[in-house]
This record gives sequence, structure tokens and C-alpha cells, in this order.
Amino acid sequence: MMLNFIDRLGDWNPQLFREMKGRLKVLSVGIAIFVSLLVQSLLVLFQLGNVPTQEYSFYGEYCGLRLSYEQQRNQLQEQYHNLQNQFFINSQEKQLNLANLEDIRNKIAQTKEKLDDINLNFSQPYCTLDAINFQKWWQDHYGYLFLSLSIIFVFTLFLAGTYLLINDLVKEYRRGTLNFIRLSPQTATSIFIGKLLGVPILIYLVIAIAIPLHIFAGISAGIPLVSILSFWAVLIASCISFYSAGVLFSLRPSWFSGFQPWLGSGLLLLFLIVTLHLSDYPSAYSNYVTSWLVLLSPFTTMAYLLPTLMHTHDGLSLNQLQWFYLPLGSSNLSFVAFSLINYTLCSFWIWQAIKRCFHNPNGTMLTKQQSYTLVFLFEIMIVGFAVQGRTTADNWRNIASTNFILISFYNLVLLMALIIMLSPQLQTLQDWARYRHQENSGRRGFKSLFHDLVKGEKSPALIAISINLIIASLPLLIGIVLLPVDAVNSNIFHTTTKIKLILGVALFFSLMMIYATIFQIVMMLKKSKRVAWGSLAVSSIVLQPIIALYQGSHIQNNPVPWLFSIFSWAGIEYTTTTTIFMAVLAELSVLTLLIFKLKNQLKLAGESATKALISQKS
Repeated sequence: MMLNFIDRLGDWNPQLFREMKGRLKVLSVGIAIFVSLLVQSLLVLFQLGNVPTQEYSFYGEYCGLRLSYEQQRNQLQEQYHNLQNQFFINSQEKQLNLANLEDIRNKIAQTKEKLDDINLNFSQPYCTLDAINFQKWWQDHYGYLFLSLSIIFVFTLFLAGTYLLINDLVKEYRRGTLNFIRLSPQTATSIFIGKLLGVPILIYLVIAIAIPLHIFAGISAGIPLVSILSFWAVLIASCISFYSAGVLFSLRPSWFSGFQPWLGSGLLLLFLIVTLHLSDYPSAYSNYVTSWLVLLSPFTTMAYLLPTLMHTHDGLSLNQLQWFYLPLGSSNLSFVAFSLINYTLCSFWIWQAIKRCFHNPNGTMLTKQQSYTLVFLFEIMIVGFAVQGRTTADNWRNIASTNFILISFYNLVLLMALIIMLSPQLQTLQDWARYRHQENSGRRGFKSLFHDLVKGEKSPALIAISINLIIASLPLLIGIVLLPVDAVNSNIFHTTTKIKLILGVALFFSLMMIYATIFQIVMMLKKSKRVAWGSLAVSSIVLQPIIALYQGSHIQNNPVPWLFSIFSWAGIEYTTTTTIFMAVLAELSVLTLLIFKLKNQLKLAGESATKALISQKS
């Protein structure tokens, strides 16, 4: 029966069969089972080591005796104060009732004696065993066990799984077996599904053995089964997304390929640590577009489903989370469903890039048409979190200004990535330039060239980058125009006019086009590792303002240089509208010169390639 299963598995996915056959050795499986059982045993023993004993503190959380004494003391103190007030009122009467006063005095003395006896009980160091609430203790500690296992699952699956996947593909590339796999009749989807399921198979085994304890602890802690299953759904979806990102990261080997597994898992570790911290304070991001990024972490779902266990401060913020006024946080179903949609979209676009990189390693990661759709969907996704109906009249300016900066930053990161992903390699550009040179000699029209620049896969990416910039800038421009005030007075923009903000968008547009042109010019150089050189050239320009700020340069003292950086928003507030307009013209002038430089490079490349082809034929 086992052999039949293995045969069927090999027929369904040969790559998965290959990975499992190489990893599921007796020793490896035994170690995985031992590690899983050992970690579970240590967690259980740690919890059992905290079981209350005869030396459990009287002031402990689960000591019912202390709570009982506190209730009695509060009642006696209230009774004591009432008797004193009664004695004082009766003693002020003109006709004293001595018998009544004596009776009240005796009651005061008796109450005081009872209070003293109760207070003596608070001096005892330990709680008696029969007064300890063991039922609540076990329920809480099952919850801690469930939470501990959940966090261990996340870190183990994310870090170990990603490291193994990247390391495996880097080794395949070094040995040359990746090219051999490309020649197989399997599709890229089948191959990498086999990789995703097979490479971390021992990690899956470690986790699978711990699942029964995890579910048992959750149910014993009073956590609904639906919440437990929701956590697992989000965890599986997040693993697919991040594993896919790891595969894509490893398909572009570079000069630091030996360091790639550590870099990939290290960046993921940083992301998990930051989002784990943010999960305690949802109010810090729930009003902002950062919610989209934080929702990619399973810790955010845990904070929503298990606010008590996660010790979430102000947990109501996630319950009030909105996206284009849709109440995502109103129910577990809507919150988890949106998270799964978020992961699905991320995985879809990553897989589009994976399939292109696998079949054509020297091609672009995405087509130009795919990039337009990607940017459009990305803008809808992040802008939705900026459109929420729970901001007050006092803080809407600060929230709007912060979202404006955050959207600009996310667009910067996305467009920087697209510049790299859409820029063709040198040989591709030379072939295209030769083709266009022949086309021009044949007097083909401008329409053909424009169509090629917008949709062609081998043409330079400048027009495509400009279209993506327009798509990314539209939400900012629409937001500026729809502002109900002529000037924004917030903690970021101190009395900044709409005209300045619009010019700021123009600065961003022209600067990103300059970066894209510089990168494309570097890609035309006859050097090895052109992508690294292009990235270094652009990064050196981007990082200059950060270095200046670190060295103590104050923006308000000299704001003009900041207009020519990615932090132009910081400078527009301290400069005049005329100065900003002149900065836009200056950037457009530089962009024009760079485009002419690139055009000449392409022309020379086309002419030389054509001459070389003619000489070969002759």
C-alpha cells in the first residue's frame, strides 16, 4: 500500500517524490520526531513546574483565600465607617441617648476587632491548597501552552523553511542541476510546488507531531475550534506566500549567493520581530496604510483572534479596522477572509514572476502589462486602509498627512523594485536596438515604436515606469484635490498648501524617472553584474540625504537640496512654491539629458549590432 502511494506521488509530482526520497531517511525522520517530542515535553514540564504547591504565594493570582479576605475587609471597613458616622451624628444631638451610644461604641469595637483579625490574615506568606483556583490556573496555562506552540510554529516554519528553500535552490544553481530541471517536461508550477512541499518536509513533520497537543491545549483553554482552524488557515497561507518569495529571491543568483539563505531568513526574522511587537499595539497602525503590511504577519491574526493571550493593548482597534469603510474587524470571518485574500494576491504575483524567471532567467520578472495591473491592485489595497470612517475632527489632519507619507514610501519601494524587475538585460536591449534600427530603415511609424515601448518585453522600461508612476501618483493627487482645506496644518506638514503638495508629487515623479533612466543606462554598460552596479548607483543617490541627516544637517536651515531627494516632502514645507517649481524644471532638464544619453546608447548599440550581423553574413 505504501509503495502504491509512493508510485502515485511520483506520477502526480516527480519533483516532490525526488525531494521526499532524498530527505525522508530513517535517521532524519527519527531526529525530527525526537526534536518535536523533546520541545513539547519541555513546554509541558515547564508548565507543570509552575503548578501551585503549599508554598504558593498568598498574593498570587489564583489564591481565592486572598480574594475572600479582601471582600470581607472591604465590607467591614464600610461597616466601620458607617458606625463611626452614626456615632458622631448621635453624639451631636441635644438629648443624648447614652444607651444607644454605648451600643454603637460596642459595635465599633467589635468591627475593629474583626478588621484586625482579617488584617492579620494578610501577613501570612502562603495560600492553602484548598483555596487555590486550580480550574482557572489550568485553563490559563493551557492558553500559555497554546500561545507558546503557536509562536514556535510561526518562527520555525518561516525561518527554517525559508532558509532550506533558498539554500536548496542556490545549491541547485551552483551544481547546474537547475538548468537540468528546466529541460524536464514538468511545468514550473509543478516543479516549485514539489519544492515547497518537499524541501521543508522534515520541518512539516516536526510541526505535524505537535498539532494534537496544540489543538488540545487550545480547546482546554476555552479557545473556539473555529479560531484555532482560522489560525492554521492563515499560517498555511502565509507560509505559501513567504516560501514563494524565498523561491523568487533564490532564482536571481548574485555575487552574494552564498549568503542568500542567511539574508532571506534574516530579513524575515526582522519582519516577524517587528510585527510581533506591533501586534501588542494595534492602535499604532490600524488607522494607517501600514495595516496592509502588518496583516501579512500571522501574529496580527493571533492578536485579533486571541487578544487576551497576546496581551493586546487596546484590542478594540483591530475590531474597528476598516477598508474603504468596510468593517473588516467586525467579525472573525471578514478579518480572516481578507487576510487570506491578501496572501492569495501576494502569492499570485510572486508566482507570475517565478514562472517567468524559471523559463527565461535572462528575461524580465514581469511583463509591462502585468506591472500595470500589479501597481493598480497595490494602490487599491493600501489606499483602502487610508479611507476609514473612525477618525475624529481633531486628528484627521495628522492621520491624512501620515498616510500621505506612507503611501509615498510604499510607492517608492514598489517602483524601485519594478525598475529592477522591468529593465531588460544588455543582450536583450542590443537585440531590440538592432530590430528598431532595421525597423526605422524600413520607415515603420511612431505608433509601432510606442506600442513596443508600452507592451514589448525587450524594449527599455522607461515608458512602462512612467505609466506605473502615473497610476501610483493618482491616489495622492486625488487625495490632495479632495482635501476639505486649502492648507494642511498637521504634525508633519505645518501649513503646507495644496499647490506645494501637488508639486511634491511632480518632484517624486521626475526623480523616480531619473532613477529609472540611470539604472537603464548602467544596464547598457558592458560590465559584469550590471544589476548590482545599477542598484549601487541608484542607492548612492538615494542614501545621500540620510547620511546628511545623520551628520546633523537640519532641513529647515537648507531645504533646497532635499527637494532633489526621495525626502522631498521634508523640504517643501520650508521653501516657496516658486523654488519647488524651479526644482521640478531642473529635474525634468536632467531627465531629458539622461534620456538623450540613453537614446544615443541604444542607437549606437543598434548600429553596431547591425554592422556585426552584416559582416557575419558577408
